[in-house]
Amino acid sequence: MFSPQLKKLTTIFFLTLWLTACSLPSRTSGTPTPELPTSTPEPPTATPVPGIATVNGEVIPLVEYQAELARYKSAQAALGNTVSDEDAAKTVIEDMVAQVLLAQGARAAGLSVTEADLQSRIDALAASLGGADKLSAWQSAHGYDNASFRSSLKRAAEAALMRDKIIADVPGTVEQVHARQILLYNDANAQSVLAQLKAGAKFDELAATYDPLTRGDLGWFPQGYLLDANLEAAAFALQAGQFSEVIQTVVGFHILYIVERGPHPLSPDALLVLQGRAVTDWVNQQRAQARIVMSP
Repeated sequence: MFSPQLKKLTTIFFLTLWLTACSLPSRTSGTPTPELPTSTPEPPTATPVPGIATVNGEVIPLVEYQAELARYKSAQAALGNTVSDEDAAKTVIEDMVAQVLLAQGARAAGLSVTEADLQSRIDALAASLGGADKLSAWQSAHGYDNASFRSSLKRAAEAALMRDKIIADVPGTVEQVHARQILLYNDANAQSVLAQLKAGAKFDELAATYDPLTRGDLGWFPQGYLLDANLEAAAFALQAGQFSEVIQTVVGFHILYIVERGPHPLSPDALLVLQGRAVTDWVNQQRAQARIVMSP
């Protein structure tokens, strides 16, 4: 739709043409007056939405980034955490890029959210907050207008659909080890225990000496579960009935013993960890192939 200024200029332009035509001298010959060429003015080009970055050509709107950044800082402050502006900005933009990649993956897999689905989610949010006016107030308080809020919510819903698809592919039963450990806090003691084991001492008896309550039982765990990669690698390098050398971590000095190993159902905690890692791995793979351009 033309702006009032453009309408005014257009009116002046055609009025000038009309006055000019009226002032032309009349022709007495039969030669017809040539008509002025006419053209249809092109509609004005839509103003691009300011963005913080583009991911495979899709803009992350600046207003949404600013709203998410404010929410992140507020949440960290409520938790008593001190986060620098630079670290906060990095965290938020990385999360938003990941969300866009997940949403794009959902659309590519035919998992896009319809307008009807989106409206249902908005209606549910409004109801949970106590009405549409409360939702509108929340949007204003967090830097959203209706358009940016709908866009953000749709992208989040699509990203959630893709997450669900990824984690659904994580099997419930995988190769695992059932391990015990003896944990000591200096290398000399650890080497002494290792020498006793090599001399024929029973692992369970020594483990009970240092941990009478659990006898060092770590339970079953899969690859990708332990925080320390070296400890996990040592565990999966052993067969049932074998013990490791001394393994140093930030916690202390470990000696592992494998009780048994093989396919085993994942514990709820291990399943959550593997699902989270599956999503992270998927996003990292997509990020490596994506065209991500930060705005200047």
